Amino acid sequence: MHWPHLPRLYCALQGLLPLGVVAAGGGMALRRPRPPRTLAPMELCEIKIEIPAALADPADNVLLELGEAGWSLLQDAIARRAWVVGIFPGEPTARARWAELVPLLAAAGAAPIFEPAVRALADQDWRDSYKAHFKAWRFGRLHWVPVWERATYALFPGDAVIWLDPGLAFGTGNHETTRLCCERLVAFADLGSGNLDFGLAKTESGVPGRPPVPGPGTPRKAERGIQKMRVMDAGCGSGILALSAARLGFGDVTGFDLDPEAVRVSQENAVLNGLADRVQFSVADLTTGLAGRKAELVLANIQADVLMRFAPELVAAVAPGGELVLSGILAVELEQVRVVFAKAAPGWPIASRTLGEWSDLRLVRPASRHE
Repeated sequence: MHWPHLPRLYCALQGLLPLGVVAAGGGMALRRPRPPRTLAPMELCEIKIEIPAALADPADNVLLELGEAGWSLLQDAIARRAWVVGIFPGEPTARARWAELVPLLAAAGAAPIFEPAVRALADQDWRDSYKAHFKAWRFGRLHWVPVWERATYALFPGDAVIWLDPGLAFGTGNHETTRLCCERLVAFADLGSGNLDFGLAKTESGVPGRPPVPGPGTPRKAERGIQKMRVMDAGCGSGILALSAARLGFGDVTGFDLDPEAVRVSQENAVLNGLADRVQFSVADLTTGLAGRKAELVLANIQADVLMRFAPELVAAVAPGGELVLSGILAVELEQVRVVFAKAAPGWPIASRTLGEWSDLRLVRPASRHE
């Protein structure tokens, strides 16, 4: 574990969330984990309550405002389940904290509908409990796998992997917003730019509205100079998108975030994957991070209002013939975001997909007439 005390399970398991706030300079800062509290291992008691997945965000807001280090929100975006989890010194304390939390959840419209499950925890139980909820996943030839499966996970010939340690916090790629970006990234690498119809196909799991999984015989951009292509990850968080781009073979990959802690975690993830010399991470906001730079693929998994505010800067960073992939957009916000970017990039083909309650947006800049 990265932290010697109580981990904030929500940060570790939900994945890279677009929960930033605009700070001075116009950038984005991701939520930091609540301060951990040292607990006596033999006295620990877990209280766990499943809540509807749709109530995860309001429930997490309550926990953040409450500021009680013992509570976390655990969300499995793949299975679409969510739990409020508390770890406290003894059952009486756990039940007392639960009695305090219930009316706050109810007032926020996130009242639980199940009774809590309470159990005593041995030291190793709570240190490893998050592992049961973090599963490997893949799209096309790229796999995202927890690091504790490194010795046993089998890859298909020609496939690549990004190893993830939830103990490093901020993201595992499990959240819908990150998955949408990851899939766009793989499709760009293996299928090419400008393919706006792939969103109508089905994946190997048969989920409609998702890109097709590139097959073994699919021509890849690597055969057409992928090593010379640039990728920028704006608001990089844990660095999953930038590191995935490097693993796919893109030769010039950069990522930036306003939060120095996010950049530090990105660099640690790069070391974990042997990519420290392949990706350049830096502290920057959207103004300074994009200024004077262009890339064939620009990825921005940031909340919708920030995306719209910086639409001109994001559009200007896309090289001729390149793509702009936006995520962190609630499905109910999609049309508003689409209108803003259609105005900022007139004549650019636009496509979008929805996964759960989240959507993405992809814009393709027309190639220069001189190319």
